[in-house]
Amino acid sequence: MGRRRTVNLKLPPHMHQKGGSFYFVQMVDGKRKWIPLGNDMAVARVKWAELTNISDAEIDNASFEVAAIRYRRDVLPTKALKTQEEYDRQLTKLVSVFGKVPLDLITPQFVRQYLDGRTAKVAANREKALLSTVFNHAREWGYTKAANPCAGVRGHREEGRLRYVEDKELLAVLDHACLPLKDAIELAYYTGQRPSDVLKLRRTDIKDGALCIRQGKTKTALRISIEGPLFDVLLRMTTEQVMLQPGAVRTLYLVQNENGQQLSYHSLRWRFSKACKSAGVPDFQFRDIRAKAATDTEEVGGMGHAQRLLGHVTRSMTEHYVKDRIGYRVAPTPHRLIVKKKRG
Repeated sequence: MGRRRTVNLKLPPHMHQKGGSFYFVQMVDGKRKWIPLGNDMAVARVKWAELTNISDAEIDNASFEVAAIRYRRDVLPTKALKTQEEYDRQLTKLVSVFGKVPLDLITPQFVRQYLDGRTAKVAANREKALLSTVFNHAREWGYTKAANPCAGVRGHREEGRLRYVEDKELLAVLDHACLPLKDAIELAYYTGQRPSDVLKLRRTDIKDGALCIRQGKTKTALRISIEGPLFDVLLRMTTEQVMLQPGAVRTLYLVQNENGQQLSYHSLRWRFSKACKSAGVPDFQFRDIRAKAATDTEEVGGMGHAQRLLGHVTRSMTEHYVKDRIGYRVAPTPHRLIVKKKRG
């Protein structure tokens, strides 16, 4: 049995203070191992809770960094991989500014100053949204009783992307695309799915005449009937396959690189950028294909069809893709003005 602590009585078990720093001390192979926890008491307690597999720790006057560490540990892993990467970058930026500030002292004025001081306006809006999310979690965890400082603070005005890709532009890029990129583009257009969902599609997702998809961002389940152009694309992909490097083995992914592996998102972006440049098509992003799919589907099958294809929960989400880019096709005013003839 270990000796009873005589100093630093408020520290939890196995946490020790040495100089101005805190450590987690445990026995490994009969020897004491000192794991540094930093020099901030609140941060050290969170790290201690993680090392001891304790879900929480009593923290007084917790800083934003404490909440950020807990968020990274408990919440971030539940998000989609791309979302994790984006949030991780945003958290790093937020911690560099708000990290040492106690949650109780972060005010709306502080948030306003942060927004105004950022030159990247759209990125600042996203960071403010994450700050609000982390703060709400901090309230739930009992780190603060203060009101969310982001409430009532208006973000920068954003201009939505209005780019509509014409058929001739998409066809021009396809003409300059390598086979893996061609597969990705056509699948993205005829399924209306996000790039990440297109790249993860496998042959085993083809069931009972449908392409079964579980969207990574929203977890929405879709079954897209394999008919018409989508049938032709999938048939071509089974007969016109990419040439593999010597020794490479094909996997089950529908979109494969020359090594038979899943085409990565970074490789997709590089190949797509190269094809757009060769085709002479400017300001074309891969995500514009999803918007084009929504717009073209609405034109033929109506807004309901487009909404279901994209997996949107509300009609307004789909309308944003359609009306802002090309506008609705509407009939003219049906009333005809009749000009009375003057009597001679």
